[in-house]
Amino acid sequence: MNPGWILPLVLVLPALFAGAGLLVPSQRAALRLITFGTLAGAAVAVAAAALALSRAGELTSLGAWLMVDALSAYHLLVMAAVFSLSGLYARSYFAADAESGELSLRTARRFTALWFSSMAAMHLVLVSNNLGLMWVGIEATTLVTAFLICIHGTATSLEAMWKYLLMCSVGVALAFMGTLLVAASTHGSGVEGASALLWTELRDAATRLNPKLLKTGFLFLVIGYGTKAGLAPMHNWLPDAHSQAPAPVSAIFSGFLLNAALYCILRTLPLVEALPGNSGWGREILIAFGLISILVAAVFIIAQHDLKRLLAYSSVEHLGIVALGVGLGGLGHVAALFHILNNSVSKSVGFFCAGSIGHLAGTHDMRKINRVTALSRVWGLGLVGSLLAIIGAAPFALFLSEFLILYTAIQQGHTFIAAAFLAGLALVFVGALRHLISIAWEPLDGPVEPHRGTLLEGAIVFVPLTALLVLGVWVPAPFWSLLERAARVLGGAS
Repeated sequence: MNPGWILPLVLVLPALFAGAGLLVPSQRAALRLITFGTLAGAAVAVAAAALALSRAGELTSLGAWLMVDALSAYHLLVMAAVFSLSGLYARSYFAADAESGELSLRTARRFTALWFSSMAAMHLVLVSNNLGLMWVGIEATTLVTAFLICIHGTATSLEAMWKYLLMCSVGVALAFMGTLLVAASTHGSGVEGASALLWTELRDAATRLNPKLLKTGFLFLVIGYGTKAGLAPMHNWLPDAHSQAPAPVSAIFSGFLLNAALYCILRTLPLVEALPGNSGWGREILIAFGLISILVAAVFIIAQHDLKRLLAYSSVEHLGIVALGVGLGGLGHVAALFHILNNSVSKSVGFFCAGSIGHLAGTHDMRKINRVTALSRVWGLGLVGSLLAIIGAAPFALFLSEFLILYTAIQQGHTFIAAAFLAGLALVFVGALRHLISIAWEPLDGPVEPHRGTLLEGAIVFVPLTALLVLGVWVPAPFWSLLERAARVLGGAS
């Protein structure tokens, strides 16, 4: 039996859960469906990734329109981790609102349907071998996740949704132009018809593609998808959307939605790099956007007072770090892919803790939040740990992936790049640590009733943080082998 049958299931299962979400009889049922359905969807994605990795080449389906190789399998695994954690947290986050009736049945149904629709759309991006279908997936994520931002319907969340729709729609339109230009570059290469959008066909014919059209298309794709990925200076929508969305939504935004958009750029990079006499042109563009993102984020993190906006600007920084690592190539490819996982996990936990601390303190203004561990041992300690991980404190895994990128830049003789990268990291570390010290150790104004965390809440905070600590000191050989396989796809290998 052809194992490719599982790829359509990766898309169909979340879509079925989205439909079921519109029919749930109660708010509690909606939360149970989110938990069960998310874990089921993640399990199917993990199974598809495992089947693909067990094969020498790619796992394909539906006439090669769907495909999973080592690069997409790795992203599927990261996405499964982020959605699983976020699905479990959503049950805890909305439980009180469901009990009090603040979360109406209509809102619960809409949230559930949109949640699973966004999962299906992101899966579509990752399993698409057709660049046009991949673009459809990104456009779909824009439409469905926009309404997740304003699920509570406040004025500020509606404004954030509108800004997100406006900027990302422009970006996706530019990406569409880039996709057409990439397809046009196949003229005279022997790739004809619908095959002109199949990534595997483009990869095999990369040396025969029209250089001018392909490079122009790549620029459009970097700017277009880079807008959705939150790369500076196209990042302006990101802080508003992340800060106004419910914490579980912020987690999937920062934990994976940005990665999905960047993944589309990563898919096109090997085509540009394979052009004769190219000598790293595409990678240089990613280095430039990466450094700009890191330095811009550093400035805003220093001056930030809102906890969720601080995490949002941190996402700009970390996507910049990934872009920089990919741009450097070699070991930088492996380090960048490693950083994707590290950032996704730490940022998800950070948003969980920020959302819950915001509920307990009644604000996300860090100037009004003191002694978070007194408010809640679970969420307070989790926030301290996740922020330390996010700023790259040793021995968390983010320190290791950032060190490997810095080492790659120095080894390749890029002294200016290494210095600028190090300066950006130092600014972020000092700026964020100042905020962390303030919210963690400044004395409370009066007595508080501490929140007693549940076993589930403790698990979704401390298990991921422990994993990041372990990966910071010991990287299992099979996992490192997976990183190298995915990195070889970035380098143009089949």
